[in-house]
Amino acid sequence: MTELATPQHMAHRTSAAVDAAVGAGRALGLTVTEADVLHDLFSVVVHLAPSPVVARIPTVLPRHASPAALARRQQAELDVTRWLADQGTPVIPPSPLVPLEPVQRDGLSMTFWQFVEEDRDKEPDYAANSDLTADLHAAMRGYPGRLSFLSSADPEFVADSLALLEQHPDLLGPADLDRARREWQVLEPLVRSRTEFERRFPGIDLQPIHGDSPPANIFSGVDGDLYADFELVTLGPVEWDLAALGPTLEAAYDRGARRNGMRPLNQDVLNFVNAVGMLRAIASLTLVPQLPQLSDYLKPAVDQWQTMPFAGGMAG
Repeated sequence: MTELATPQHMAHRTSAAVDAAVGAGRALGLTVTEADVLHDLFSVVVHLAPSPVVARIPTVLPRHASPAALARRQQAELDVTRWLADQGTPVIPPSPLVPLEPVQRDGLSMTFWQFVEEDRDKEPDYAANSDLTADLHAAMRGYPGRLSFLSSADPEFVADSLALLEQHPDLLGPADLDRARREWQVLEPLVRSRTEFERRFPGIDLQPIHGDSPPANIFSGVDGDLYADFELVTLGPVEWDLAALGPTLEAAYDRGARRNGMRPLNQDVLNFVNAVGMLRAIASLTLVPQLPQLSDYLKPAVDQWQTMPFAGGMAG
């Protein structure tokens, strides 16, 4: 039986992240008298009051994630959001009060962001957010920095997790694991190789994209909506940012794409990214021991995956 983190262990993990953020903030010259935890799931997000600075500290990570790889990903996020902010794109920007780089302390790696007050009374409008995602894609097309191809798919995480799940049949049964492995054999080459992707999907342009479902990561600030959480920013097809959202939100995105003079979503590429996204959900079962409540989020995805065409129809 898989051993799960206890509430005491998770509370200690949060406390350690807060202590690291406070110590790092003070070392950078910030005044910190109170640490207000704003969010605590895969990362601890803490307002270092009274400074207008928020620290984000990833705490639930795959076993293969190295500090160096995490820092590279964090630096890419800082660089992209700083550039977008400089272009006038409405994003939560990195804090101007600290250097534009991730900070390591007590074995943790963190980034620092400008504090923005949230409009807690506003309900998310995912159709409007999907339309706004096309505006973001239009803005990101001009980003001059270098990004790796589909790093947000994290093929190392998927491959490692499928191996690890063999030891945890309580998380995923043998028949489902066999299907997931066979699907990954079909999809992995298209995830790892830009050349293979472009051969399979000729004419599909690649560009900088958010990487982590931007319709679900638009922050409702008191002064307006802001794009947020670019932790998985990458180079890829725009379809990646609409994975698993369904026809209604896809249509909303297409309206925004037309407004921006961009192409509509391609159904074949959507089938591909939906299939990869499902395997990433399967892989995320290996994080349940660190974050037991994740199981409730993942079960509907696993149930849906069992009803979907094998590998999104890519095997045909």
